[in-house]
Amino acid sequence: MASPSNHSTAPVSEFLLICFPNYQSWQHWLSLPLSLLFLLAMGANATLLITIWLEASLHEPMYYLLSLLSLLDMVLCLTVIPKVLDIFWFNNKSISFSACFLQMFIMNSFLTMESCTLMVMAYDRYVAICHPLRYPSIITDQFVARAAMFVLARNGILTMPIPILSSQLRYYAENIIKNCICTNLSVSKLSCDDITFNRLYQFVTGWTLLGSDLILIVLSYSFILKAVLRIKAEGAAAKALSTCGSHFILILFFSTVLLVLVITNLARKRIPPDVPILLNILHHLIPPALNPIVYGVRTKEIKQGIQKLLKKL
Repeated sequence: MASPSNHSTAPVSEFLLICFPNYQSWQHWLSLPLSLLFLLAMGANATLLITIWLEASLHEPMYYLLSLLSLLDMVLCLTVIPKVLDIFWFNNKSISFSACFLQMFIMNSFLTMESCTLMVMAYDRYVAICHPLRYPSIITDQFVARAAMFVLARNGILTMPIPILSSQLRYYAENIIKNCICTNLSVSKLSCDDITFNRLYQFVTGWTLLGSDLILIVLSYSFILKAVLRIKAEGAAAKALSTCGSHFILILFFSTVLLVLVITNLARKRIPPDVPILLNILHHLIPPALNPIVYGVRTKEIKQGIQKLLKKL
């Protein structure tokens, strides 16, 4: 009887991440494609950032916003993927109490920061298409600086209570997280306390932030489409839409992966629990890996900047 008593009074100091509870043999097969995607994401975003930094012609608000998106992507990748690969390669499943909740904060805040950045980029495209003459006076460097501060402050402040609430719960005996990363729900359900408010706050905050961004993005593109349909000059409509193409593809990457993840979590009783875990990892890899490639391929100025950068090496 002494052993259970000791477990019940000793707080947890670290957690164990069990990536695929039912199919742990997946880890060896997945490590190679995940590591390649990680290297692609980091390399492509670093190349994009260096190109925008060195190429004077890219020192414009639209590319500053793209740089912000690349920085957020890189931080998300570095927060999640190295630990996942550490588990896959070295079976190092332990993560400290503080590191777990720091990872939780970065994932929650930076995910909503990405959504907010895409919303600001949609507004940028709206002004460029619907109010082209006023664009230089509206979308300025000062606007980008204020927008970046808004992105960081709004999402950082509103998501901060999620890991704080989760870290204040009492954790005794049970410390096995059936996930590759420290998501709020995976961690908080190990607690002995009532987590209703914790879950409710994450649900309301997450959907309020992501939902409001999505609504504003849809409104921006509705106005853009309405304005484009009014253009009667031959080829002008196609040219106007092409300026939005790269950004629209980025939104599709972000929203599609997120939507699939949400659906699989809602239907978790009908699908193996390892599938949402895998999708959660891919959500932190696929958009970061593809975003800079899309802009690099579709934007002539960036493509030329990368070519100049490669010639200098």
